[in-house]
Amino acid sequence: MTFGGAELNVAVSLARLGVPSAFVTKLPENDVAEACITEIRGLGVGTAHIRRGGGRMGVYYVERGAAQRGSTVIYDRKNSAIAESDPGEWDWRTVLGGATALHVTGITPALSQNCRIAMHDALTVAKEIGVTTFFDLNYRQKLWSTKDAGKVLAELLPLATHGVVSDHDADTLFGIRSKKTDTEKKQAEVAEKLTKRFGLTGIAMTRREQHSASRNGWGGMFYVGGSAHVSRQYEIDFIVDRVGGGDAFTAGIIYGVVNNKKPQDTVEFAAAASCLKHSIAGDYNLVTVAEVESLVGGDGSGRVQR
Repeated sequence: MTFGGAELNVAVSLARLGVPSAFVTKLPENDVAEACITEIRGLGVGTAHIRRGGGRMGVYYVERGAAQRGSTVIYDRKNSAIAESDPGEWDWRTVLGGATALHVTGITPALSQNCRIAMHDALTVAKEIGVTTFFDLNYRQKLWSTKDAGKVLAELLPLATHGVVSDHDADTLFGIRSKKTDTEKKQAEVAEKLTKRFGLTGIAMTRREQHSASRNGWGGMFYVGGSAHVSRQYEIDFIVDRVGGGDAFTAGIIYGVVNNKKPQDTVEFAAAASCLKHSIAGDYNLVTVAEVESLVGGDGSGRVQR
């Protein structure tokens, strides 16, 4: 058993990269939840805004794939504490007071109507007080229908400043696509359409080449200021765990933006950080800034450091 989740994974990654981070959720009053809170607190993530109560924690099961057999995920998230939480439990002006950035995902509104309201409230307050927001769509077809997801996410996304969206989800949810065959040009056109339709400052996209479950090509693109900035492409020859790879990429983008890095430097950092995540078991990306910068600088040998 390991703890994890899209928003938590980003918070842990940022804390490891030296960015003060906090996690906002609701967990039950039991020993499993206590173990989770103790773990993430030990990883440097703030827990002051975690509400307690409700019946259970959400669970998901992962059968890890290998070679030509893909991974499989089963969700067991009904009636979880966060799904049944009251949107009024959080005073978002207090939670976001002094914050630089807010990160949310499309998984949360998939859980319940209450979660949708809470997320809408959070994004609205963030926009009012000038907090930069990063919205990773993270569409999960096993959690809700394409129709519901498209409608809800289209209402929430304009409240954010930055989106993290795959070209597949852009097509599936919003009908936004490109006829270009070159991946870089295709992603750039999709990102341009997304920024215009939803009034976003920037769009980040990962670029995964799925050779098999064990071997992937990996990179990313950051579209901002009307230009697409593309990272180098990494060949990951042996994947230990790909769960959380996208979250590691998002954390890298946030790290670059809050540290005022240039867009090209930001996407290079994000791609390298998420490349390294594929070598780590569990949801969290536990690498340091120095490890990421070493890979960005060209050291991908995997030699033992003595």
